[in-house]
Amino acid sequence: MRTGDIYAIVYNATTSSLEPGRKPLARGKDEATEEDVYKSSPQLTKLLRSEFEAVAVGCREGESLRYYLPAQPARIHAFVYLCQPDEVKEFGQSFGFLDILANASLPIPTEELIAAALRQMSRAQDNPQAFLVAAGKELAALLSNQYDRLKTILGRLS
Repeated sequence: MRTGDIYAIVYNATTSSLEPGRKPLARGKDEATEEDVYKSSPQLTKLLRSEFEAVAVGCREGESLRYYLPAQPARIHAFVYLCQPDEVKEFGQSFGFLDILANASLPIPTEELIAAALRQMSRAQDNPQAFLVAAGKELAALLSNQYDRLKTILGRLS
């Protein structure tokens, strides 16, 4: 956790060939782990590219978490890290990010993304059920005039 960190929720990940038009082939049918696949085919790290798309939902300013978009976008060579459970727990102390997700224009249903994010975040909480109940109440207020969206999200939380 550093000042300037941007928190985002991934909604798409792909792996493709570095060569245009060439499709990657699955390897390692006889390997036990993904690590073994790369050991037996070390060239894969030079032939494939993984990309992901994410929605920024907050940032760190000093010691404080802010549930809005950062003033500056991520630097082009910034590193990306998976949040540790204690960071997820801290971020989940407020549901300020839900408004960003609910209003995001994405190529996937935002209801599915909200539900998946909340399920994942609940695993880092001391009381996952209480977290999901609180999230449901926040969503009920946020989506009070959008019953179908609210019902879809709440149905996916169980």
